[in-house]
Amino acid sequence: MMMTVQILFIIFAPFLFLGIINRIKAMWAGRKGSPLIQPLYDFLRLLRKGEVISKTTSIIFKIAPAVNLSSVIFAFLILPLPAIGAVISFDGDFILFAYALGLAKFLAIVASLDTGSSFEGMGASREVTFSTIVEPAFFILLGTLALLTGQTSFDAIFNLLNSSAGYTVLIKILFAVSLIIMILTEGSRVPVDDPNTHLELTMIHEVMILDYSGPDLAFIFYSSGLKLVLLSSLLAEFFIPSNSVFSLIIFIGIIFLTAALIGIIESLIARARMSHVPQFIFLMTALSLIAFAVVISFLRGGL
Repeated sequence: MMMTVQILFIIFAPFLFLGIINRIKAMWAGRKGSPLIQPLYDFLRLLRKGEVISKTTSIIFKIAPAVNLSSVIFAFLILPLPAIGAVISFDGDFILFAYALGLAKFLAIVASLDTGSSFEGMGASREVTFSTIVEPAFFILLGTLALLTGQTSFDAIFNLLNSSAGYTVLIKILFAVSLIIMILTEGSRVPVDDPNTHLELTMIHEVMILDYSGPDLAFIFYSSGLKLVLLSSLLAEFFIPSNSVFSLIIFIGIIFLTAALIGIIESLIARARMSHVPQFIFLMTALSLIAFAVVISFLRGGL
């Protein structure tokens, strides 16, 4: 029963996640806002629409949305979930997790370049620039986890991490802040990007998908929301007590709290200047290195 509930939750979570963000932003702006399931209505509406595909594009442009969504779903199979566990688990699986997300982004970037639009090329260039900062920091986090627990699979790492205490609380806090920065960056949210903007000088992710329409655009929107849920699930794994009967409730609660936090951030903080975005993302690198230094100090008897 719990497994069925969690599978249904994961399927519909992207719509609720985005709906919570929009509702929180509306509340802070003094508006009633759209229904929580408005993203679901938008998704179904796009599925019924036709597509207009440029003659300059190739097969890469056509397969990119499907590969993007498939890669995020595959990454979900590697992440251990409270009621399901890890469908795919082996030593070093967290590297495959990172590369699955990397494949999704690579296809999105190549597809935007495939249109032959200098405008979309500008967005792709910015996306690549920010990814080159985020991905090394993420690998530092993963390496720190492996060093801390002596394990190289997500399932074993989280089982050991959540059964220990003491200095690991500091590690979890550093990891949580780092992952929130990653969620804001990879999810194209404020202060890195603004999904509601249409200004040429500030668009990043939105400009990369301007040529998509209909079902392909629906798949892109859904995979973007699913990626937010995936990274929020990774964040939740750090705070789920081992062998707890309330693990699924805590898991779902943390995901929705993350959505509410994103809505609050987007309501209180303006989008950063493009030249200042790398400075914000480098904060994730700094926190990752601090976490790595703390683990090294502990292993050498310094804590």
